[in-house]
Amino acid sequence: MRQPSVGVSLEGLPYIFLSAFTTVCFAILGWWIATLVMLGLTAFIGHFFRDPERVAPEDIDAVVSPADGKVIKVEYAPDPLTGELRQSICIFMNVFNVHVNRMPVSGKIERIRYIPGKYFNASFDKASTDNERNVVEIIGKGNQRFTMVQIAGLIARRIVCWAEKMDKLKRGDRFGLIKFGSRVDLYLPEGYEPSIQVGDKVIAGETALAHKV
Repeated sequence: MRQPSVGVSLEGLPYIFLSAFTTVCFAILGWWIATLVMLGLTAFIGHFFRDPERVAPEDIDAVVSPADGKVIKVEYAPDPLTGELRQSICIFMNVFNVHVNRMPVSGKIERIRYIPGKYFNASFDKASTDNERNVVEIIGKGNQRFTMVQIAGLIARRIVCWAEKMDKLKRGDRFGLIKFGSRVDLYLPEGYEPSIQVGDKVIAGETALAHKV
């Protein structure tokens, strides 16, 4: 698997450098209003692509959040790969959240399936079935299957997945990101109970979303 950077995601460096270069050019030309605007934009882009370290909970069986953001749905829904009705947790990321996605459990990447689609607001229900998305199936301990879905949104038009099929990753490892706001859905196997509720704010790699029952 291609490893991203720590501190700032490698995916963001071209945007940061271009914005910073433009800012310097405007400053040299003496265009101070444009310089201030670009300076603010550069700061925003740097903030968006930040990639802080995270500490997983002590409970080794806890399923951690794959994304920073707000829980917008906790309900049973058809698994996008098998059609099986499973407990799902949907996390919406706005443009101010960290957008690096992390592994919810330790395991092997069994399947990765990219599905082209539309770009509805990621908070809408139809985003799960109509939007562009990347589906990742994880085989965890005890051969338990977790399905994680990166979903593009109204503004987000670029899904990035560093993980590759057959990769073995640990809980909390970075596996991808979605540029400029979107959503991640997680489908749980039997034997797990959500430990969060709609409206909760969660942190990728740190917040426990579900526990074994």
